[in-house]
Amino acid sequence: MARLKMTAAALIAIAVAATGCTQNRALPTQLAPSRATAIGVNAYLWRAAIDTVSFAPLVQADSAGGVIVTDWYANPRTPTERIKLTVTILDQDLRADALRVAASRQVNQNGVWVDAPVSAATVQKLEDIILTRARDIRRTAVRG
Repeated sequence: MARLKMTAAALIAIAVAATGCTQNRALPTQLAPSRATAIGVNAYLWRAAIDTVSFAPLVQADSAGGVIVTDWYANPRTPTERIKLTVTILDQDLRADALRVAASRQVNQNGVWVDAPVSAATVQKLEDIILTRARDIRRTAVRG
């Protein structure tokens, strides 16, 4: 979980730093289209989701169906806890309701992995990170 927090903090820091890097250039007043679908789902959400969960090994990444599944990931700082994520992109538009994140968590008790609850706030934070990243990718698509 600490790794997720570090990833979130890094993404936020990059986004904040990127907003200050415009150097007197005029910002475009037009955004790229919200419906970028060359891969079957919204390309901005797809790229953002892949970027966000890239700390964990991927088991499945189906861009046509919009499903990303990670393998179990244990942060080296907390080796007795591990997480597994499933990200589903549900629509071709860049919208908050076009994204669903599900997380599973386990803790090691006496050598046996036991299911443990995941905070709803953790899942919401991951969704927020992905959506923010997707919007940033969309904004930079016009400048590209």
